[in-house]
Amino acid sequence: MTTNDMIPFLDLATPHLEIEKEMVSLFKDALRSSRFIGGPTVEGFEKDFAAFCGADHCVGVGSGTDALRFALIAAGVKAGDTVVTVANTFIATTEAISQAGAVPAFVDVDERTCNMDAEKLREFLETGCDPGKKGGLVSKKTKSSVTAVVPVHLYGQMADMDPIEELAEKYGLVVIEDACQAHGAKYFSRRANRWMTAGSMGAAAAFSFYPGKNLGACGEAGAVTTGNPELAAKIRMLRDHGQSQKYYHEIEGYNGRLDAIQAGFLQLKLRKLSGWNELRRQNASRYGALLGGVDRLVLPYEPQWSKGVYHLYVVRTEMREGLQDYLSGKGISTGLHYPVPLHLQNAYSGVLGYRKGDLPVSERLAAEILSLPMYPSLSDAQMEKVAGSIRDFFKGRD
Repeated sequence: MTTNDMIPFLDLATPHLEIEKEMVSLFKDALRSSRFIGGPTVEGFEKDFAAFCGADHCVGVGSGTDALRFALIAAGVKAGDTVVTVANTFIATTEAISQAGAVPAFVDVDERTCNMDAEKLREFLETGCDPGKKGGLVSKKTKSSVTAVVPVHLYGQMADMDPIEELAEKYGLVVIEDACQAHGAKYFSRRANRWMTAGSMGAAAAFSFYPGKNLGACGEAGAVTTGNPELAAKIRMLRDHGQSQKYYHEIEGYNGRLDAIQAGFLQLKLRKLSGWNELRRQNASRYGALLGGVDRLVLPYEPQWSKGVYHLYVVRTEMREGLQDYLSGKGISTGLHYPVPLHLQNAYSGVLGYRKGDLPVSERLAAEILSLPMYPSLSDAQMEKVAGSIRDFFKGRD
């Protein structure tokens, strides 16, 4: 098998080749100006990305983890608070919660969308919590005040935000979107009667620009979007050692700034993002046509209220390991997002008080999910080979 026969899980080279001249020119300009941190390039990207998301403000930071941590702190989450999220996500979601001084509490996900199940959130708030002495709710498990909810827009599809936000309003909780995989994803809000973009619905939203994202930097980068100017101002201080101006520290902060070269690269790529996202949607539709009807294989589900951007194309099968090995033998790379739900990770063993069986849907998904190759430059021939290999694997296995 030659290298040309291989189908990579991710193609990071092709998008950069499309804009290589512009990227090289930007880099040379940065060398000449020596404006490496902050400045007009960062501000320009922040303005453009805020507009892209339909948000009033954007604050560039060093990573998606920084973005979520700073958003939680700026929104008023305090040490010891409980923040509700899901276990079917990357650990950065809960790292940000813990590093903000809070404690994560998990609710299960919807089996079709793989995102937070609003009914499970309701159940947690109504039966898993007691009224606090000073108002609000106190988690029976953590014995602390529940102050925030972090729905994760996993795989490039938004969580069902309307019922989540309704519950948050009822119980006085802050909603922070984890939009790290959802750059440009859309949600039809029945409450607002219009389509809304990831990053424009919660009190704030966190984005990652890790290289493999739909909008990826050439290194680490992230951003927070928000409609709250005071929250944005606090995040600007948090990312820069708590400074309101140079050497004047209003609060103790962090070193979490977005550097100018990465901001410039992101601004160039942002102009291409809508087109790249549309190609991902077309590829997802093509996969659906090629794989429809394959027994024992569950395809991604996109509700009518969602327009996903397919950061990942994730299928499900009880024969996951065998299928992954078979595809590998055919030169097709795949991924697992994610093989162990967070409540069962060694990092949290004995710390959060969860056991196997506590989140049955998340646990079942973790054993069955398989991410197929997905990127804008994925060709019809490559998708036909992937689908054909999957069909071959399942022949005679019914």
